[in-house]
Amino acid sequence: MRYFLKPETRNRFSIMSYTTLIPTQDLSQHLDDPAWVIIDCRFNLVQPQAGHEAYLAGHVPGARYAHLDRDLSSPVTAVSGRHPLPDPAVFAETLGRWGVDGTKQVVAYDENSGPFAARLWWLLRWLGHPAVAVLDGGLARWRRAGLPLTAALPEAQSTVFAPRPDDRAWVSSAFVMQHLSQGDYTLVDARAVERYAGEAETLDTVAGHVPGAVNRPFTGNLDAGGCLLPAADLRQAFQGLAGGVPPARVIHMCGSGVTACHNLLAMEVADLPGARLYAGSWSEWVRDRARPVATGRSP
Repeated sequence: MRYFLKPETRNRFSIMSYTTLIPTQDLSQHLDDPAWVIIDCRFNLVQPQAGHEAYLAGHVPGARYAHLDRDLSSPVTAVSGRHPLPDPAVFAETLGRWGVDGTKQVVAYDENSGPFAARLWWLLRWLGHPAVAVLDGGLARWRRAGLPLTAALPEAQSTVFAPRPDDRAWVSSAFVMQHLSQGDYTLVDARAVERYAGEAETLDTVAGHVPGAVNRPFTGNLDAGGCLLPAADLRQAFQGLAGGVPPARVIHMCGSGVTACHNLLAMEVADLPGARLYAGSWSEWVRDRARPVATGRSP
């Protein structure tokens, strides 16, 4: 099924939840549903305020805004990457202010391709909330369908979100270094080919990739309209990358642990669950100049 609807039992009520993707028409039928929380995740890595400015100019009715740096990440430290995972307790407070608790269906969107929405999708799953989906095709597809936008800011009903972090969902730089030469994990880098190869680097201090990592730019998950490819196509692509390694032994990385979440989403759509996130990713890896660096394109 392209749009995963799975039964979840929460607060003694059995409901059907969207757990990976949701189409525009389905979301449009729930704009006034108090059991749904919509979150706008638009962001620009070069212009960090651009996403919020775009949100203020017009967004899906009822949507809250999530800022990648302030809401979906912890402050950067001397040893971290550019977008460290948020502290679970702090992020839980933010979710509660947005009206998210264990009874809510959450829908995340960004402009079109979905990497920032996928970050929120992964964070919620990490904290034990599976009823979260990314709007397939993002706001661009919403506009093309002629669906409503508003500049009105929502009045969220605050609640309490109880985080249940599963730290098996992500790995550290030390874990990657430990398994680097053992060949028991496949490391997949979601950055553009030029950055992976070390031919161009606009965001981080060192160009190249972790030795042994294979390249799967997250944009390869999308069709020409910005929607995810069919599950069968994604499954074939990721099984080919894994080289026989089961999904639970696949680790996804990128520049800072954001666009890697798009590859994790794509694997879930492909019914290949269990892969993990290298949360610090390349920007954390190169903080320690003793860690090895490779260049060149994937074979």
